[in-house]
Amino acid sequence: MRRSQIIGFGSYLPQNIVTNDDLAEKIDTSDEWIRKRTGIAQRHIAADGELTSDIATNAARAALKNAGLDADAVDLIVLATATPDNTFPATATRVQSNLGIRRGAAFDVQAVCAGYVYALTMADNMIRLGQAETAIVIGAEVFSRILDWEDRGTCVLFGDGAGACVLQGAETAGTNADTGILSTRIHSDGEYYDMLYVDGGPSTTGTSGYLRMEGKEVFRHAVQRMSEVVTAALDQNDLAVDQLDWLIPHQANKRIMDSIAKKLNLPDEKIVVTVDRQANTSAATIPLALAEASADGRLKPGHLIALSALGGGFAWGSALLRL
Repeated sequence: MRRSQIIGFGSYLPQNIVTNDDLAEKIDTSDEWIRKRTGIAQRHIAADGELTSDIATNAARAALKNAGLDADAVDLIVLATATPDNTFPATATRVQSNLGIRRGAAFDVQAVCAGYVYALTMADNMIRLGQAETAIVIGAEVFSRILDWEDRGTCVLFGDGAGACVLQGAETAGTNADTGILSTRIHSDGEYYDMLYVDGGPSTTGTSGYLRMEGKEVFRHAVQRMSEVVTAALDQNDLAVDQLDWLIPHQANKRIMDSIAKKLNLPDEKIVVTVDRQANTSAATIPLALAEASADGRLKPGHLIALSALGGGFAWGSALLRL
C-alpha cells in the first residue's frame, strides 16, 4: 500500500509576545481570569506587515530543512488558513513562489481550526493516488487581524503562527504497524454555522469582519466530536486507546483538552500541550505542536500519534499516524 510518510517538521512564531498582563492593561480582564478558564498565559502576534504567506513560508522552509530536502523536490503545497493574504488567489501560491517552486499544485483549504487535519487529508489522498510525490502541508494564521480587541471573551483566546510538515509517498505493507499516515477522517455539520463564525466577508459586508463565538456550545461540541473521531480512527485501524503514544489535539483551551483526555481515558503525560504559550492559532496549532514535540525529542520512531480538531462550520476530523 502506498502511504504518506512524514519526514520533516517546521514551525514559525512571530517575535512579538503578548502576555495576559499586557492584555489586562487594555481590556477588562486579568491573568488569573484567562489562565483559569483557558490555560493560556501568552500568545504571539504578527508584526505590522507580516502576512500569513510570510509566516507560512518560514514554517515551510524549516520543515524542508528538517527533512533534508530542497524546495525543488516539492510538487504539492496545501495550506490550511482562515486568514489568507487576499480573497484570491490562494495564499499557497504565494508560498510556492516564495520557495521558488514552479511545478505541481498549490492551494488553500479552509476549515478554520480543523483546517490542518483537512489539509493533511487532501495531501495524503493525493499522494496515495499517485498525484503527488512530495508535499508540504501547512497551517498558518494571523487571527489577530480578525479579532475584536474589545471583546474579552474572544480576543484573549487566539494568537498567530504557522506550522508545517513534509509528506513523501512510500510503499508499505499496509498494516497498522507501518510508518506513515494510517488514516484520516473529516466531518462537518452546517447546522452549527452560527456558533463560531466571522461576521464579514466579500459577499456579505465586503469587509473581513470579526470573530464571534458561542463559547459554551463550542466547548461542548469540541469535547464530544474530538474524542469520538479519535475513537473511530483507532477502531478503523484495529488499535486501542492504550496503544497511543501521543494525542495532539487542537490547542483551543486546556479545559477542552483535559475533558477529551478524560473521555478517552488517556493520562496527561500522553497529551502534547502548547496552548499555554501559543494560545489558539487555529489551523496552526497541531503542526506547531508536532514540530515542538519532534524538536524536543518527545516524538520517536514507531510512535503512534492521534491528531484531532474541531473548528467553525462545525468542521472536525482526526488523523492517525505512526512515525
